[in-house]
Amino acid sequence: MSAATTLSSGPGEIWSERCFDLLRGAAVLTGNDLLLSLARTVSRFPEAELHVAFNHRQVASKIWARDELARFGAGRQERIWIVGGWYGVLSALLFADDRLSIGRIESFDIDPSVAAVAESLNEPQVADGRFAARTADMYALDYAGTAMAPDLVVNTSCEHIEDLPGWLALIPRGTRVLLQSNDYFAESQHINSQASLEDFAAAARLGHVDFAGALDLRKYTRFMLIGRV
Repeated sequence: MSAATTLSSGPGEIWSERCFDLLRGAAVLTGNDLLLSLARTVSRFPEAELHVAFNHRQVASKIWARDELARFGAGRQERIWIVGGWYGVLSALLFADDRLSIGRIESFDIDPSVAAVAESLNEPQVADGRFAARTADMYALDYAGTAMAPDLVVNTSCEHIEDLPGWLALIPRGTRVLLQSNDYFAESQHINSQASLEDFAAAARLGHVDFAGALDLRKYTRFMLIGRV
């Protein structure tokens, strides 16, 4: 039995269809375009782990990033690169916020299965040339070699990368960054969690810090730095 049919409650009715109807109704009720994009994406990609990407801790962490970026964003962000962008949830949340002025977001992830999902979730911005999802290793990106270099580099999954200082060294000095990590050592995929905000800041060694904070999510604490390398 497939993941899409395990939650069926009637003949020929699958979970993704019910979830689509629920989310589409919520979109009509609230007038929220992001919910409508999510509904369509759930319908198109029933096997995608969108229930994980949109769980309350993931969303709270990304809303926190969005809110602090709105406070410390220093005006228009012409080009944002999000590495480890997964399904493009943070991109969608940034585009949905009227406080932010964003030219274009490119979302990079090493997993080739996630790009189509991210572009579905951000479909309106794909259509107007403001969003693209690309399959790439964050260590292989050329952060400085083109005229399209980013104004802001975002990595909200620093706990997943082994060599944080080595990755940050690839980014030109003075580039703005937004970084998140956590102290969730129990998760096997978290190969570089940090015990405290101070440890995270020491590992990142940013040249300038505009914001440093911690968000208690009960199961773990998320840490965030906004500043310049």
